[in-house]
Amino acid sequence: MDKLGESPEVSLDTVATPAHAAQVSELFREHNRALIAYLQCRLNSLSDAQELAQEAYMRIFTLEQPEQVGSLRAYLFRIAANLAVDRLRIEQMRDLRKALRELPAKTSRAFVMHMIEGRDFSVVAQAMKISERMVRYHVSNALAHCRARVDEPGMP
Repeated sequence: MDKLGESPEVSLDTVATPAHAAQVSELFREHNRALIAYLQCRLNSLSDAQELAQEAYMRIFTLEQPEQVGSLRAYLFRIAANLAVDRLRIEQMRDLRKALRELPAKTSRAFVMHMIEGRDFSVVAQAMKISERMVRYHVSNALAHCRARVDEPGMP
């Protein structure tokens, strides 16, 4: 079975058995409000919550072996939680890129080389032809700037 919440190939050619379709329909009737509320709390967006809930139901509906799942309700919420985490990560990456574009070029470059590419301060210093102390200064400033952007009101 796929890892929980991963994006399996969803094929509309997959035909759910009538019993499984009835289970999914019952899940929707009994738990859709709770699922939407749960996702809305995590995402701070009703439309995003509705979209991810729909995706979660599609994944439940297109399961190849639904009988192997102990609790479809628990599986549904796990899929939804994983989808929410993925959505938030994508948004955080977008916000990080935006924050880095606001920085001076040297500061952004030092941050990317050290924090994202994992290069040592000395390697970054040599590549940028500046001292290690200046690399540390630039990385520190970039971190402070990114933290300030994440902590701004309205950011998740």
